[in-house]
Amino acid sequence: MTLKTKLLATTSALLIASSGAIWADGHATHPETGETLASDQTFTYRDLDESPSIDPGMAEDSAGGDIIRDLFEGLYNHDSAGNLVPGVALSHTVSDDNLVYTFTLRDDAKWSNGDPVTAADFEYGWKRAASPELGSPYSWYIELTTVENAAEVLAGDMDPSALGITAIDDTTLEIRLTQPLPYFPDMTTHYTLFPVHQATVEAFGSEWTKPENMVSNGAYVLTEHVPQERLVRERNEMYWDNENTIIEKTVSLVIPDENVALTRFLAGELDRTHVPAGQYPRLESEYPDDIMSVPEACSYYYTINLTDTANPALLDPKVRQALSLAVNRDVIVNNVLAGGQVAAYTFTHWATAGFETPETPISTMEQSARDEMAKELMAEAGYGPDNPLSVNLIFNTSEAHRSVAIAITQMWQQTLGVQTELANQEWQTFLETRGNQDYEIARAGWCADYNEASTFLDLMDSGSGYNDAKYNNPDVDALLAEAKTAADPQAAYTQVEQIISQDVPIIPIYHYAAAYMLDNEVEGWPYENFQQKWYSRELYKVAE
Repeated sequence: MTLKTKLLATTSALLIASSGAIWADGHATHPETGETLASDQTFTYRDLDESPSIDPGMAEDSAGGDIIRDLFEGLYNHDSAGNLVPGVALSHTVSDDNLVYTFTLRDDAKWSNGDPVTAADFEYGWKRAASPELGSPYSWYIELTTVENAAEVLAGDMDPSALGITAIDDTTLEIRLTQPLPYFPDMTTHYTLFPVHQATVEAFGSEWTKPENMVSNGAYVLTEHVPQERLVRERNEMYWDNENTIIEKTVSLVIPDENVALTRFLAGELDRTHVPAGQYPRLESEYPDDIMSVPEACSYYYTINLTDTANPALLDPKVRQALSLAVNRDVIVNNVLAGGQVAAYTFTHWATAGFETPETPISTMEQSARDEMAKELMAEAGYGPDNPLSVNLIFNTSEAHRSVAIAITQMWQQTLGVQTELANQEWQTFLETRGNQDYEIARAGWCADYNEASTFLDLMDSGSGYNDAKYNNPDVDALLAEAKTAADPQAAYTQVEQIISQDVPIIPIYHYAAAYMLDNEVEGWPYENFQQKWYSRELYKVAE
């Protein structure tokens, strides 16, 4: 994998350059590095799809999270290496039993309308997100934090007011957990736990996220939103650290076609775009200063519908095992994608903090042996040349997803004689189809909400809101519960990975790499942040 690198100019070099052409682009210099800044501080990037929501309480996708982190700010943020740094919270203390967290909030945080950001805004935001009335697709995340009464509130058995979060005063927030969770502070960087402005939400209802209505507390405010086309956020003059923000405007453009986006990047219309599948080696050779690939905390997989509405054949674990075995993951990562991705035989990303990737039977085999076992299992299940299996596979519209799907379905056809009908759907429709179990096999991707293995494996819990397979294994549920309180949860995680490798509710395919074209004028990108949580306020563009 290639890590984009640059040599920063020395102070003397900058002084020499200051008398030349570099000053034609801009006179300001970066306060820490001394680099001469470009006169135009607009960052424009490509998104594949329109995010379902930019309401912190209703959002559910990573691209939406990128937008929300600009518009809103939670208790803590991440720095460029993924470490926790103050957001609205300056610090916190923990009780002796590790169940009560008390956060001290800064007194200079303001909403974009000038109102102070207070502990009550966090209390309101959390209780709103947990409310069954709101119907947040990510409300289950609040239960994962183990905050007091979360399960009961989400189930409708308790009023949201019972949730274990209390504003003691304007700058003191108390959060009560039901069991110790060492990575809890890191969980607060996720947008579901961000504050929202109660008066605005109550005044405008579902319309509160429109540019003319939104009040936010992040480094940027929403100034334009044309669904399925563009979203613009500009500097929030009320943000507590506005004076150190350099990027003036960030523009997200929805461009479904990766190759069209690449063309626009090369024409200078975009500062960042995804590397199209299979093109990384060529682009790295031609544009070495404008390309990057680093590990990213996401796993790509196929989920299999295990409900009674599914294809009956897929309820047979032998069929699911055969389908998984027949996927040549090395071909996918080395030939189809070729952007630094790593073949996956576990759900949890190999680079997850504190996680040791366990061996599974499939991971230690040669592909030829996998193929032979797949054929044997499929025959035992009653499928073969005289009775070929037919399945449907859906994916959200993307040339990369299509390329992966075509490659895998060809492997299934050639090795097992499986006939596959492919269908692509627009992102929001796709999410609904998959979430309603109106599918047989579906493409899926999961990006870590925090850097710990449970962020992946909790999706295998029978009660998870994103267990789209509706997989139910009491042993897995028990192991995941055990891991929550274990001093070292690795043993439980290993067993869960080994169980799901046998049960195959999902087929892990590869672990992501963040493979992007990134204009070499853009600095401040968090290459070392495994979750690739980036903030526009940390970026800046240097003069040519």
